[in-house]
Amino acid sequence: MTAPETRAVIEALSAEGAGPRFVGGCVRDALLGRRVIDIDIATPDRPERVIELLERAGLKAIPTGIKYGTVTAISGERHFEITTLRRDVKTYGRHADVAFTDDWEEDASRRDLTINALSCTPDGALYDPFDGRRDLEAGRIRFVGEAEKRIEEDHLRLLRYFRFYAYFGKEPPDPEALEACRKWARALDALSGERVRDEMLKILDAPGPVAVLEHLKAVGALRQVLPEADGFDLLERLAALEGEAPDGLRRLAALIREAGGSGNDARTVAARWRLSNANADRLAQMVEPPLGIEPERDGGAGRRALYRLGPELYRDLVYLAWAEAMTHMDTDPGFGALLEAVRRWRPVKLPVRGADVRALGVPAGPEVGELLSRLEAWWLEGDFKASRKEALAKLRALVAQVRGS
Repeated sequence: MTAPETRAVIEALSAEGAGPRFVGGCVRDALLGRRVIDIDIATPDRPERVIELLERAGLKAIPTGIKYGTVTAISGERHFEITTLRRDVKTYGRHADVAFTDDWEEDASRRDLTINALSCTPDGALYDPFDGRRDLEAGRIRFVGEAEKRIEEDHLRLLRYFRFYAYFGKEPPDPEALEACRKWARALDALSGERVRDEMLKILDAPGPVAVLEHLKAVGALRQVLPEADGFDLLERLAALEGEAPDGLRRLAALIREAGGSGNDARTVAARWRLSNANADRLAQMVEPPLGIEPERDGGAGRRALYRLGPELYRDLVYLAWAEAMTHMDTDPGFGALLEAVRRWRPVKLPVRGADVRALGVPAGPEVGELLSRLEAWWLEGDFKASRKEALAKLRALVAQVRGS
């Protein structure tokens, strides 16, 4: 917040303009001593004036959401979202008609949670109209004003409540918030898959996701966004194994696996949450693995699986297999060694190519691929140790065998 790129934006907005403030998450995270990533700034100045002030200072200004008062400033390599103070005129459950204002408290009152309604001036003076700092220190996650009204205005706030509770909350959760979430749980059906995905994956990424999912289930929200989830035992064991390297998509796979779901079930979730094709494939393969993962003595099968699956998917499957094995064993039966093998893995390639097959007189076509597949199987059984010279000799033998037949 004191970096040169940030100071340049603040100085531009302060020159002949109203006084800007830092708002939202960057203020919250600064108070907690956490790393500040995204920096949001608010100002009473209208968006046209904001653009004028930025450009006068030589900074690029992009009208990313000018209808709602949002301008993106680019300073150095960093982007800053600058929003004019607003008040809601009418809300529609996800969107709102807004009017600009110069009243800081009126703007803060339209925010979702007290811990997100904080603002501070560039010199560090804190403004806290709803006692958000004390809530933050106590681990108390509260809506600004009436919880039910906040969710009625924007249904996504229901999931956002649980997301912020996952990272900043302490037991027990706010009773008024839980009751409001219970009342509005069915409204989650109206949210886009992308919005649900973003919030749920952040919840799953949290240090203790199971307690939050239990609350989501208790208020009836989980069955609206993830009816495939049933129990949380596998997820709890997986989270313990992952430690400080959580993976929301892997944890989602654990939920679907524990409920007895298939690869098709995983793809149903992926379609509903609008996952990318790559993440949909990864989720389906984690739920219904193409290869089994078991600890072994010599490591040869593991290396072959690593080669076929790639290190990322192999790591996923090791974690999930280990979490499942923990139901009937207390010690590590060798899964840790498989994860260490992933860390040490260096990609290897079959030492011959299609051109080498064609050089032996095999015409381009399916036969080339079939010969390479047979050669690769031989190479894998030899634990990738065959040199190019040895592989070419084996290839010549395979070609001769095919021609002979």
